[in-house]
Amino acid sequence: MMFEVIPAVDLKGGRCVQLVQGVPGSEIVSLPDPVSIALDWIDQGAKTLHLIDLDGAIYGERRNAPIIRDICNGCDAFIQVGGGVRSVDDVSDLLGMGVDRVIMSTAALRDQELIGVLSDEFGGDRIMIALDAAGGEVVIEGWTRGSGLKPADLGIKFEELGAGSILFTNIDTEGLLGGIDIDPTAELVRSVSIPVIASGGITTLLDIAALRDAGAAGVVIGSALYLEKFTLADAIRV
Repeated sequence: MMFEVIPAVDLKGGRCVQLVQGVPGSEIVSLPDPVSIALDWIDQGAKTLHLIDLDGAIYGERRNAPIIRDICNGCDAFIQVGGGVRSVDDVSDLLGMGVDRVIMSTAALRDQELIGVLSDEFGGDRIMIALDAAGGEVVIEGWTRGSGLKPADLGIKFEELGAGSILFTNIDTEGLLGGIDIDPTAELVRSVSIPVIASGGITTLLDIAALRDAGAAGVVIGSALYLEKFTLADAIRV
């Protein structure tokens, strides 16, 4: 399996933003024209883009869907999308506009059997589960409420239900640019056999190498790229 570096294009209010630990109003990056930004990452070597509709994640309304459609239409890349995806219809809509893989979080935690339905309908490879954890507990509803469940336990469950991959975000380090905590990701990787993409706290090239060596299938990187801690080309070389 090839390890992959995936730039994040987080969407809020029609802009490309980076938040600190997902808190609205904490933007450390806020840029216009997300479509141009997506195209630029592809020009720099990205093969996959990670798009999150933060308005969808926080408010339950996928307000940035037109931008996602424009990126799908204009970009020759594999595109994974999450944020406010709550139903079979939402998944069908996103796949219909050209999204390659849909990321499920809150809805999957509320109705775990939904993942089996989606995997049967669209194929497990097109369904990614987002497990966002703080203090060892998976949180939902835009990181506002705890679930009382551990990432490894849920990872095993969703793999059994047919999910094709997991996006694991360690909120304890997300957006702080203070480096990663490798242990939660490594534990999840050991617990499942489907690919785990890691996110949260990646600040240096050494962080990327550590996650690669821990068995992650790839990393999603946001703030460190936008704030030029390193270049995408350097990250890809790792």
